[in-house]
Amino acid sequence: MRIICLFNLKPGVSVAEYEEWAKTRDIPTVNGLGSVESFTVHKATGVFGDDSAKPHFEYIEVIDIKGMDAFVGDISTEDFQAAAAPFQGYADAPQFILTEDL
Repeated sequence: MRIICLFNLKPGVSVAEYEEWAKTRDIPTVNGLGSVESFTVHKATGVFGDDSAKPHFEYIEVIDIKGMDAFVGDISTEDFQAAAAPFQGYADAPQFILTEDL
C-alpha cells in the first residue's frame, strides 16, 4: 500500500529549516519504522508541459507501507509522535491519500 501526502508549508515557515528537518530527522525516522518499505519526500519544481504553471502543492511525500495495521501501530507510539510533532508546525493542512495498485 502507498500513502501519498500533499502539502504546502505554513505561511512564515522557513523552507531551509523544513527541508533540513525533513532530511535529517523525518526521512530517517519514518524509514526506520518496521512497517515502512520506503519513505521519500519530494519538492515540486514545476508542471510538465507548462512552464508558467505553479504546482498546487509544494511537497509530496510517498510512503510505501507493508500494512495499515502495522503502520498505525508504529506511528501511534509516544516516541514517534514526539519525533513527528514538528511536521504539524511546518505543513499547512496536509492531505494523506491512501492508494492501492491496479
